[in-house]
Amino acid sequence: MELNASSPTLQIEHLDFHFATHSVFQGFNQQFGPGITWLRGANGAGKTTLLKLAGGALLPARGAMRLDDVDSGGLPLAYRAQAFYCGGDAPALPWLQVHEWLDLHLALYPDSDPALLNDELDAFSMMPSLQQSITALSLGQHKKLQLALALALPVRLLLIDEPFNGLDTSAMAHLRARLAEPGRLARQCIVLTSHLAPDVPLAATMEI
Repeated sequence: MELNASSPTLQIEHLDFHFATHSVFQGFNQQFGPGITWLRGANGAGKTTLLKLAGGALLPARGAMRLDDVDSGGLPLAYRAQAFYCGGDAPALPWLQVHEWLDLHLALYPDSDPALLNDELDAFSMMPSLQQSITALSLGQHKKLQLALALALPVRLLLIDEPFNGLDTSAMAHLRARLAEPGRLARQCIVLTSHLAPDVPLAATMEI
């Protein structure tokens, strides 16, 4: 799927989401535009939950999420083809090797450029790990692997949860440089959570 030439917009309307023990969102409305939005809030406020909802990893009880003119409820596959959630958890599918895990994700995004992904993996010093089992990676390596994939995918909506935690100085500098690229800021809606100041050009800061 080719990217729309217009600036990306994520519209969230009347969002309800509940865990078994408590409600997280009730009638939540928000709009995110191109560039980076720093999502802030206290622990437990729902930052990670909101990113997972916007990425399709969780389903709302009620409400609508639209990326440009693509509704996540009406066209879930088309929506997810333009969005990617990057968390810090260890990847699922523990029986896969790292390169198999990457190939699986590239297949979900057919416009991906494998050479670009290799460049990102190399920048994060992950190329020597491609033949390892996904379970053999450290938590820091899991984060670098997912960030490399996130930066390489041709998506319009990029959702990144605590990207700077646990990164070494070199990886942090590379991530900030990639996020600050003017072309990326124009073509992607990027929502990130961080307890650290992102130190990248921000389109907005939002508290929840």
